[in-house]
Amino acid sequence: MTLKKVLTWLVVAFVVFYVIKSPESSAAIVRSAGQALGKVASSLAAFVGSFA
Repeated sequence: MTLKKVLTWLVVAFVVFYVIKSPESSAAIVRSAGQALGKVASSLAAFVGSFA
């Protein structure tokens, strides 16, 4: 196995452990990330729309 594969599996295992250990915090992180992506998309749409 390469180092990249080992690190990938370690990250996946950590994420699964974190989700199982504290699902409320995990949900809050995903929710805030989704809101941030929504704000970025909205801002980008407004920026591109200002050229029209």
